[in-house]
Amino acid sequence: MTQLAEAANTSTPLNRPTIRAAQSSKLTQYARAFVGLFRRDLHVLRRELFPFVIRVCMNPLLFLFVFTYVIPHMNAGAAMNPTAAMAGNAFSTVLLPGLMAVAIMFSGIAAVALPLAQEFGITREIDDRVMCPLPVPFVAIEKICFSAVQSVIAACIVYPLAYYVPATHPTTHVSSWPFLILIVALASLTAGALGLTIGTSVKPQQIGLIFGVVVIPITFLGCVYYPWAALTHIRWLQVGVLINPIVYMSEGLRASLTPTLPHMNPYIIVGMLLVSLCLLTTLGIRGFLRRVIG
Repeated sequence: MTQLAEAANTSTPLNRPTIRAAQSSKLTQYARAFVGLFRRDLHVLRRELFPFVIRVCMNPLLFLFVFTYVIPHMNAGAAMNPTAAMAGNAFSTVLLPGLMAVAIMFSGIAAVALPLAQEFGITREIDDRVMCPLPVPFVAIEKICFSAVQSVIAACIVYPLAYYVPATHPTTHVSSWPFLILIVALASLTAGALGLTIGTSVKPQQIGLIFGVVVIPITFLGCVYYPWAALTHIRWLQVGVLINPIVYMSEGLRASLTPTLPHMNPYIIVGMLLVSLCLLTTLGIRGFLRRVIG
């Protein structure tokens, strides 16, 4: 018995490198599967790049053309944009961060919710994804990460539009590039997490209804076309919109790109974006597991 115990004790250290090697091999396998899914989605995006650019550009381009080019050339055009007084009659300065936030939000939701409606519907493409050698929650996380890439691209496309289309160029000043990068990254991931939550919470045939009932209202009440501080005289609304994640996207971009405008405290913005990201990711993954496994 003593000899057997000694043999067992001496064999334990010999097995630890083997266990570590097996764990390392499994992590490498997971990483390769994750990258493989990501590269597949990139290939699809590259093939459909033109429709993606058109979808991103159309709404902000028309909005900018009407409200920052056509109206300023009308008589009493400034009076039709009372918010412009906050930026020295340059409504484009107020609008630029908000339109970038809208582009991030719409791209993130469209990149996750709309494909999920198809994959959970007739095509059942989701079955092929979950069969790859990767834990099911990470299949959902890959969708969030890939949608974040699309949201960053959308923000980069909208910025030159919002700068050059208006009759009066917006006044921008980036005081901290790390803060701007952090805000764009958190906003893009949060938009993807919201898209995952929406895509796994509703039936595929109802996904169009969600855009009209949920996405449009949170956009108009997301401090996109006005700073959050402008709601001081409507206190109930100023407090109520704090549950809207796009408020913190708009205010964060406003704080990083147009710091001369009134904006929220940067620490509150980052903190609330992190809370929104964690909450929406948790809800989205739970919904994803329920739809795939349940």
